Amino acid sequence: MQFMLIMRDEDAAAVERRDAPFEAMLERMGRYNRAMADAGVLVSAQGLASPGTGIVVDFSADPPLVTDGPYGETKELCNGFWVIDVPSRDAAVEWASRAPLGTGSKLELRRVHGEEDLRR
Repeated sequence: MQFMLIMRDEDAAAVERRDAPFEAMLERMGRYNRAMADAGVLVSAQGLASPGTGIVVDFSADPPLVTDGPYGETKELCNGFWVIDVPSRDAAVEWASRAPLGTGSKLELRRVHGEEDLRR
């Protein structure tokens, strides 16, 4: 089963990460990504551009309202994700727990629907 691990940072953590040595962060993330790839569980991983460069499509109007992002309240920002393919929820939690993230960062785990879910 596949899970998406959605990386979220509180505003202060995002600033701290931005000001941290970039090469050290790349090394830590690289080791984590290699460990998942070597274990055969990594499906994909991507970092996201700054929320200020995003676009918001708001469906509360017809036609939808399109504005430059991010949302007005940005207490936690999504800044990247992994998709992993593991045998269980517990395995997904175990891999997420190894992520080289610090205080103010969280990983939200969401199961990705498979073909079997669409046949219900």
